[in-house]
Amino acid sequence: MINVNDFKTGMTIRFEGNLYTIIEFQHVKPGKGAAFVRTKMKDLRSGSTIEHTFNSATKVELARIEKKTMQFLYKSGEDYVFMNMTDYSQVEINSSKIGSDTKFLKENLDVEIVFFEGEMLGLNLPDKIEMEVVKTEPGVKGNTTSTATKDATLETGMQIRIPLFVNEGEKVIVSTKDGKYVSRA
Repeated sequence: MINVNDFKTGMTIRFEGNLYTIIEFQHVKPGKGAAFVRTKMKDLRSGSTIEHTFNSATKVELARIEKKTMQFLYKSGEDYVFMNMTDYSQVEINSSKIGSDTKFLKENLDVEIVFFEGEMLGLNLPDKIEMEVVKTEPGVKGNTTSTATKDATLETGMQIRIPLFVNEGEKVIVSTKDGKYVSRA
């Protein structure tokens, strides 16, 4: 049990039967009345975000989560197969648990999988991923606008906008936060 005054960003707690990661918090000490802690927390199972105000004397249970680095191997129907690189055990995760992050998964990509007491909660992708452009239109000569972009399909089937000078077969770096082009690889 920890006191809410000891909250830190990124800390994982168990509150009202759910697991939450603290996104942000603020200690408030009004002129009158008792101090309190205003928090914004993300539910690790559902992905929803809530705001909650704790009395400063409240204690909550600290949840010990485990993060394992695993390598994505292949997709099997609706399941994605990952391998632990230390003991070579394999884990199958349903696409519903991964959500929209499936568009970033390519073979041999190392990801961090989050577990709590044996239950898989989700996965953390690297900030940027290198992918190959498999389909795009050639750039039009003479179009020198600095912000001109065109549609492209990446090796995972993901659609993004890239600059005109990038061609098929080239590798680009894509941000996993917003799914946008960052630079050439």
